[in-house]
Amino acid sequence: MKYSAAILALMAEAVLAAPQATSGATASSSTSTATNTTAMASSYAGASTSDVYPPSGTVANGTLFPSESVVGFPGPTQTGVEPAAAQTAPLYPYNTGAAKSFPLVAAQPHGSNSTSNIDITKYWGNLSPWYSVNSSDYGLPNASPLIPKGCSVEQVHLLYRHGARYPTSGAAPATFASKIVNATKGTGFNVSGDLAFLANWEYKLGAELLTPFGRAQNFLLGVEYRQLYGELLNNFTAQKAIPVFRTESQDRMVKTAENFAAGFFGVPEYLQEVNIEILVEATGVNNSGAPYEVCNNSNIASRGSIGSTAATKFATNAFNSTISRLNSMVSGNLTLTPTDAIAMLQLCSYETDALGYSAFCGLFTAEDFANYEYYYDISFYYNNGPGSPVSAAQGKGYLQEFVARFTQSYPNASSALNETFDNSSTYFPLNQSFYADATHEVVVLDTLTAFNLTALFNGPALSTSNRNSSNNTFVASKIVPFATHFTAQVLECPARNVSKQIRFIVNDAVVPVSSSHPGCPVDPDGLCPFNTMVSVLQQRIAQIDFNYDCFANYTATAGVNYNGRAPH
Repeated sequence: MKYSAAILALMAEAVLAAPQATSGATASSSTSTATNTTAMASSYAGASTSDVYPPSGTVANGTLFPSESVVGFPGPTQTGVEPAAAQTAPLYPYNTGAAKSFPLVAAQPHGSNSTSNIDITKYWGNLSPWYSVNSSDYGLPNASPLIPKGCSVEQVHLLYRHGARYPTSGAAPATFASKIVNATKGTGFNVSGDLAFLANWEYKLGAELLTPFGRAQNFLLGVEYRQLYGELLNNFTAQKAIPVFRTESQDRMVKTAENFAAGFFGVPEYLQEVNIEILVEATGVNNSGAPYEVCNNSNIASRGSIGSTAATKFATNAFNSTISRLNSMVSGNLTLTPTDAIAMLQLCSYETDALGYSAFCGLFTAEDFANYEYYYDISFYYNNGPGSPVSAAQGKGYLQEFVARFTQSYPNASSALNETFDNSSTYFPLNQSFYADATHEVVVLDTLTAFNLTALFNGPALSTSNRNSSNNTFVASKIVPFATHFTAQVLECPARNVSKQIRFIVNDAVVPVSSSHPGCPVDPDGLCPFNTMVSVLQQRIAQIDFNYDCFANYTATAGVNYNGRAPH
């Protein structure tokens, strides 16, 4: 049966309005309604399963199904002007509400009532879908990402993360699945109540690759930036050139850049309208987008990985009541532990992002999700934020590259950047009006730390034991979610004493710099004179000792704000 576009639109509205599920945010109350029926675990519980598409040996047939250019008859193709919503629109398109996670659905926390409306996806740390953050969170209540009145945008620099992906190889969800498989052996185990689904649960996640939702995130980010800053393409037209966008060689990173470009330029236009530069991501290879590959201290427990250790310790007692409740529903060869609690919470996140919904989400309370977020807050603050001794060193590469583009001068090799490519006008052009670099969330956070954007981490160093005693602005889901992005706007403001200005934006939140960057005034729009900022950032580059921070023998401790630098 065929439906008209109007009918399809009404059907979509009805789905979005349905009380039993809100796409991307919340489903109906998760207060347990499960029966007390006990289920014996099946022999395949926890087993890994997957689908393969396209079928082996198949490929699209361009002869039988020719392309548009072969068929012809395209109709009128006159273009209009480039959009410039950041400059011309009276309102900003904030990414809030259900749309930020469409078409995902997530349960309300366990124990919630029929009026509960908690968006659990905002408590998933780096596994959260990105959402617009308020500038007021960092002290600029009246700031907007729209270009301030009296200014015009001259240049935009974008650093962004890939969208939602499968877990990395060997991560906690796969380990939990293996535990379930092992528990089925011998006498097996039984489950009841909310856990009854586990009897027939299979592990359906792949590894590393972007999910369909993740592809959509990067595509829509490209659409957004074309709508906001499309006018900057006129500079390329005047130069008779096309942009160079950069990414890393991992499959998900290549697909991230391609999906962003497809959103920005269109399909198939992006294949001809942008050069996508793929830098190798491998151990020992310099790459500003993967600095941990050449920073030896990055994965040492007493240095670059102190956050992972501290987060694991926090989780040891953070979920006791829920673990006790869930274990009361299990008998036989299976006993759930704090490690399993984190794994199941991650399955809630990953299954939702990859499959659209997860039964694991309804097992956990609102308090559990708050602790889950704080688990990630601790991990990222001390692995890649100001509490890390290597984060500034790892973010130095992008800091140098941003400043190089600001000043139109090639950077020197005092970080993880690749000098071979960065000294080439082909691979590292200095005259673009729009730059877009794709990377990982850890590197985005490393870069924010290297830029010394302390407003994002305002307050005492995070407590590693008590979430309620923490008084810091840093929240991982706000700064390092899937598709997170960091933007630098270079502006011309003729009415100001210094006309050339710059400011920084993270997920739509304008970040103040007056208290962190000497010479930058208090400004309601977060602006700083361009030359002042460049000078401060050049000093920051000189202060960050990549070789010492990444290779020296020292010990760091969670609970300290190192400003991203190794202790001496």
